[in-house]
Amino acid sequence: MTIAGSADQKLSRRLRLGMVGGGRGAFIGAVHRIAARIDDRWELVAGALSSDPERAKASGEDLLLKPDRIYGDFNEMARRERRLKDGIDAVVIVTPNHAHAAAARAFLKAGIHVICDKPLTTTRREADQLAKLAHESGLVFAVTHNYTGYPLVRQARAMVEAGELGAIRVVQVEYAQDWLATRMEETGSKQAEWRTDPARSGPAGAVGDIGTHAFNLAEFIVGDEVASLSAELHTFVEGRRLDDNAHMMLRFASGAKGMLWCSQVAAGLENGLKIRVYGEKAGLEWHQENPNYLTFSPLGEPPRIIRRNGYGANEVSRAASRIPGGHPEGYLEGFAQLYTDIAEQIAARIEKREPNPFSLQVPTVDQGVRGVRFIDAAVRSSQRKAAWVDL
Repeated sequence: MTIAGSADQKLSRRLRLGMVGGGRGAFIGAVHRIAARIDDRWELVAGALSSDPERAKASGEDLLLKPDRIYGDFNEMARRERRLKDGIDAVVIVTPNHAHAAAARAFLKAGIHVICDKPLTTTRREADQLAKLAHESGLVFAVTHNYTGYPLVRQARAMVEAGELGAIRVVQVEYAQDWLATRMEETGSKQAEWRTDPARSGPAGAVGDIGTHAFNLAEFIVGDEVASLSAELHTFVEGRRLDDNAHMMLRFASGAKGMLWCSQVAAGLENGLKIRVYGEKAGLEWHQENPNYLTFSPLGEPPRIIRRNGYGANEVSRAASRIPGGHPEGYLEGFAQLYTDIAEQIAARIEKREPNPFSLQVPTVDQGVRGVRFIDAAVRSSQRKAAWVDL
């Protein structure tokens, strides 16, 4: 299978991006479009922006796409873009969860690199099949766990890997919000409607939506995999069909222990993603709502504050920073870092060279599979009264 955009000469253009989903009324599509443009490596040139052809057409016109690059469905888009001389280099899939697998398959089979929102799929079987196809294709397949793009998250990972914390003992991670504390799905909120619908969201609600981010963040920083978990999923809002809160205990392959809490009914919390990691020699703490600071606490010494692109920052975090310390970077820049890293991987293939090693930290289809296995294990554990379940 040929790689989209392959050529012998040095790349002297922006990479061409297509989008599936993300049209009028969508939240995450606009986030991806902004992020892709921040570092000026991508240009959106094509889209199948809605499953409704009329909405897809109107959404494409909103974004000033050429009429012949606005598609009514992703299969048509994959077939046509594959044949175009200036076809897209990569596609980003930002649909509700249930449509991820089919869209990703279509573009992989067309020889086009794939960027997919999480979770990868809604079932383990689909995730495993998609991973097999992705590996066989040899194409770049990235999953946009955007918090892995934050500079100090990458610094935390590097510090753990370098042994600065010693052997890891305890991992505490949580992601809590309050936006679904009431029946938002009955107010006309498109985001709440599909996220609480098992047919489109999959078998889990809060666990699939934000629990997967907490899970991915823990594995990313610690550099270890959760081997098994014990989970209790609960639905507090009466009549809701999926969980809106979950508590879990985690056992890592290394022997470390962990706890994970995710909630979308935690009154007063907006986007409370935070993680604490404790080793034999030191601890680390990072909060997404204050992402430019990382607390490092060596055993028996005063805590130290590491600042993004400032005091205590290492080359790993500096490589993911755009502006001087003291100027906040956050959510959009985290996404932008993934897009820049993906662009570097694809450009390196086009130019027939090795990519910058910092670019290889982007979550791949394998981390996408891990996320789906996490959801599946959490649901099965909860159904068995929080029995321990292997991933």
